[in-house]
Amino acid sequence: MTPALQASALQVQLGARPVLSEVNVSVAAGRWTCIVGPNGAGKSTLLKALAGLLPMQGEVRLLGQPLGAATPRERAQRLAWMGQDEVVSDDLSVWEIAMLGRAPHQGWWGAVTVEDEQIVRSCLETLQVWDLRHRNLHSLSNGERQRVLLARLLAVQAEVMLMDEPLTNLDPPHQVDWLRQVRALVCQGRTVVSVLHEIGMALHADDVLVMRAGRVVHHGPCAEAATRDAIEAVFDHRIRIDELDGRWVSLPREEAG
Repeated sequence: MTPALQASALQVQLGARPVLSEVNVSVAAGRWTCIVGPNGAGKSTLLKALAGLLPMQGEVRLLGQPLGAATPRERAQRLAWMGQDEVVSDDLSVWEIAMLGRAPHQGWWGAVTVEDEQIVRSCLETLQVWDLRHRNLHSLSNGERQRVLLARLLAVQAEVMLMDEPLTNLDPPHQVDWLRQVRALVCQGRTVVSVLHEIGMALHADDVLVMRAGRVVHHGPCAEAATRDAIEAVFDHRIRIDELDGRWVSLPREEAG
């Protein structure tokens, strides 16, 4: 099967500082891959590079084709992006923001179809913000705002979805809802790549990509012991990963003595 995303000899420099160094990675299609690592590891930079949002050296391929070969419209239809602290007009309503996810599929004049309306309604209902559809973004809590942006991402119905810290500001029940939604997307054959600081949630992913100092130090299934060992190692063994009730959980490592 063609990988959803491939990066070859990827290098990114921000100002005079190298952030990514010779990264080679292949993201399997139809799976959830989670990127983890300590602060400053280059996780968000890698995700932005895979989305084509940064100047870089090397090559990124989306569903087998060079990322730069697709038109902006084609890329937006096949790859959806949700970043941290996205700038969105606070004067737009929840409905209008979610409808932005349909823009890549609309014609030159941006005419909204019945299908667009049905898709947006379904996404708002899924994220439990349908009742907020007439409110402006500035009137929402941070958690509600995050769920609206997630609804916009889902509305694209892209084959590949990239999410940078999607759990920010979400309370535990809505984090669990997000986890269920990701699983539903994967069951539909879509590919999800996320950056998470919440290691406990990341351990639910199919594959984990572990980073440190701008490099990928491990990439493998969460079910493999080597993956869990790599996660513990990049956090200097200050955490330990144990199995609890059939699930992998992250716990603070007890100091000796």
